[in-house]
Amino acid sequence: MRWYVQLKSKPILEAREISFSYADGTQALDKISLSIPRGKKTAFLGPNGAGKTTLFLHFNGILKPNRGKVCYDGREVRYNHTSLLNLRKNVGIVFQDPETQLFSSSVWQEISFGPVNLGLPKEKVWERVNQAMAEAGITDLRDKPTHFLSYGQKKRVAIADILAMKPKVLICDEPTAWLDVKCAAQTMELFDLINHTTGVTIIFSTHDVDLAYSWADYIFLIKNGKIIAEGIPEHIFYNQRLLAEAELDRPWLVDIYEELKRKGWVASNVPPSTKQELLEQIREKNVMVTND
Repeated sequence: MRWYVQLKSKPILEAREISFSYADGTQALDKISLSIPRGKKTAFLGPNGAGKTTLFLHFNGILKPNRGKVCYDGREVRYNHTSLLNLRKNVGIVFQDPETQLFSSSVWQEISFGPVNLGLPKEKVWERVNQAMAEAGITDLRDKPTHFLSYGQKKRVAIADILAMKPKVLICDEPTAWLDVKCAAQTMELFDLINHTTGVTIIFSTHDVDLAYSWADYIFLIKNGKIIAEGIPEHIFYNQRLLAEAELDRPWLVDIYEELKRKGWVASNVPPSTKQELLEQIREKNVMVTND
């Protein structure tokens, strides 16, 4: 269970009073300051147009703030070629639509593009590509043309693209968008595996409050280009006033737990973060009643 406060370790990414407006005058970010916990799974929730994607593009150096600073690993991001190349080796983005990210004719060529452009020797490129395909669960797609892949397979190839660069941070913009339930679950299981086995910091945006509640370690709520709240999922989703301000519903798990707790049908006062944890609390209560 996740009833803890944010760890005070050195953050992996920071935004310090950053503001950004597009050429047409639309202000996308308004004096945003935040710190991303190192090695954790962080979710950003907010409506369309809230600024999530724009913020992510700043983390990777694709966009430069009009004001303020972005820091990676304690150092301010510089926007010269060498500095940006180093940043993008360490902070990779998987875009919402993989079609915008894939351009090579085969899966192998696609995933090898990044390592080749790093100037790595052939043996190292092979090693990285093979490992990335294994981590993403797409080894069997090695020789497939990318345009013949399903949407879910393209998502995994796009993830492998980034993994082959050995990043410290993996940013995913709406990773489950347009995926069916099974593919969405498999994608999030993949991110779990990557985070647990490699320690890579995972950052993602979503509209799915149930996903964010059960999966993330830490959450930011963003609206109109501003961070309106942050905290662990239990602190965010048990605050009705805050959810109303953010125009979000409560996760179904929270509603069910609150009702069962009111009726005295669960044994624990610690909110469950998954369906399995809730079922365990119900079973524990049943055992207590039976023993009485």
